[in-house]
Amino acid sequence: ASKWGVNVEDYEDVLIYLSSYLNNHSPSVSLVHGDLWSGNWGAINNKPVIFDPAVYYGDRESDIAMTYLFGAFPQDFYSSYNKTWPLANGFEKRKNLYNLYHVLNHLNIFGFSYLQQCENLLDNLIQKL
Repeated sequence: ASKWGVNVEDYEDVLIYLSSYLNNHSPSVSLVHGDLWSGNWGAINNKPVIFDPAVYYGDRESDIAMTYLFGAFPQDFYSSYNKTWPLANGFEKRKNLYNLYHVLNHLNIFGFSYLQQCENLLDNLIQKL
């Protein structure tokens, strides 16, 4: 068990097979926001704006995945995004892997209140192995 009371053995398969979630996924490198959640977007004069970036080059899916954390973006955002540049097959499977990083980070920094969300993401990843 960890300091949080989680039995690590329950999630061993996820840890062993993490790379399987990215097999056959060859994303184009993109400039990503890095912290794109519902608290980091807004509108000025009816035009969308994003702020408080943590910019890096990576898989654009990591940004889209993060938009589902802490309150998803409006459905129009996802529809418009996919119309412009559709996400690759398997995004729904990879989304929880990308979000696990952020939630584990929040668990480490902010504490126990993020434990259940971590366990839910891990349980979902186990189901998709």
